[in-house]
Amino acid sequence: MLFATPPTDNRASAAPVLSVSALNQAVARTLERSFPLTWVSGEISNFTRAASGHWYFTLKDDGAQVRSVMFKGRAQHAGFIPREGDKVEVRALVTLYAPRGDYQLNVEAIRRAGAGNLYEAFLRLKEKLNAEGLFDPHRKRPVPQFVNCIGVVTSLQAAALRDILTTLARRAPHVRIVIYPTPVQGEGAAEKIARAINTASTRADCDVLLVCRGGGSIEDLWSFNDENVARAIAAATMPVISGVGHETDVTIADFTADVRAATPTAAAELAAIPRYDWLSLLQSCAADMTRAMRRQLGETGQTLDWLTRRLVSPATTISHERLKLQGLQRRLMHATTIPLKQSRYSLLHLRTRLSAQLPDTRRARINVLDQGRRLGSALTIQTRQNRAALSALNAQLELLNPQRTLERGYAIVTNAKGVVLRAPIELQPRQIITVQLAEGSAKVGIESVQPSFD
Repeated sequence: MLFATPPTDNRASAAPVLSVSALNQAVARTLERSFPLTWVSGEISNFTRAASGHWYFTLKDDGAQVRSVMFKGRAQHAGFIPREGDKVEVRALVTLYAPRGDYQLNVEAIRRAGAGNLYEAFLRLKEKLNAEGLFDPHRKRPVPQFVNCIGVVTSLQAAALRDILTTLARRAPHVRIVIYPTPVQGEGAAEKIARAINTASTRADCDVLLVCRGGGSIEDLWSFNDENVARAIAAATMPVISGVGHETDVTIADFTADVRAATPTAAAELAAIPRYDWLSLLQSCAADMTRAMRRQLGETGQTLDWLTRRLVSPATTISHERLKLQGLQRRLMHATTIPLKQSRYSLLHLRTRLSAQLPDTRRARINVLDQGRRLGSALTIQTRQNRAALSALNAQLELLNPQRTLERGYAIVTNAKGVVLRAPIELQPRQIITVQLAEGSAKVGIESVQPSFD
């Protein structure tokens, strides 16, 4: 939905100076915002029915009075014409009649004070269902934006049906309509209305259900104040829009429905968004998408141009890097050649200084060679003499070797403890002795010992 934007005033702001008309209009708006539609009770006085059909009267009680007006469009649905002194209850909007500056009530509905047994029954049922949570805003379901089928519960002879069909044909000709016909007033109408709602709920053919009828007295609308109808609406499987009576008429069905419409025509308008609005919205979205795509393409093109300017040819990059490499190579060669030359120069200088400081070692080398030859000759002679002395000692040692004595026929006698026995007195009868010969040993038992007498 499009809204016109009020023109802006670019003049410098200043403290406003109000006219009387502007002041009265501002006060009227303030009153209308501060006091919503409310019921006011009082006694009719100075009642006048103008030729235009409007009603003018004063509503008073023992302590105060207020001017009131009920326009023709509301008065023709009042159901009765009040008389002087009647006790009434009016549903009115508090406002101000700007031309005269008179505070007054704009009456939307009027009823006799105390509205009788029907109104008391209405209040009792309303309180009961409200306590059960049937009026809870949290259980209300929103009307779907996209609907393919709309169900209508009303009478086939009702003017409300013609208004609904006309409105939907004008606003949403693409939407399918299913009518669940039922009487909307009279004996047994409430049960039939509830049955029609249950049928629509069971079939589930529709996306939203309209429960409608035109205006009338409280008796005419009483079928929509029935508990069965209220519970059928609450149990419906799809959202329900109530469009019963005129704007001032309020029924239990209005409280139970997911959405309350002031009239059957308003219910049809709430049920389906106009096809023209959808087409306009689609065209607007298409235009927005086109503009967004063009803007995106433009921005992308600019980004591409910017990146193209930043992008350098690979050959240029390689050439640039090659130049950098050659420069670094020259720097590396320069950095390594100069220190090498300096080191070579330092080494040559040190070698020259070393050569100047080195002594003449030729004589010392000749002397060392001569001493080596002399030492070698002395070692040879000494070794020869030592070998000759060793041979002499070896011959002497060989002469003293016990093994040679044993080879000449001698023996060594030892006891069990290994002690060498030298005299017969050291021998005992039945003693075991060991006799060591040149080529081995033997254990010998002594039978007897005879001392020798020289």
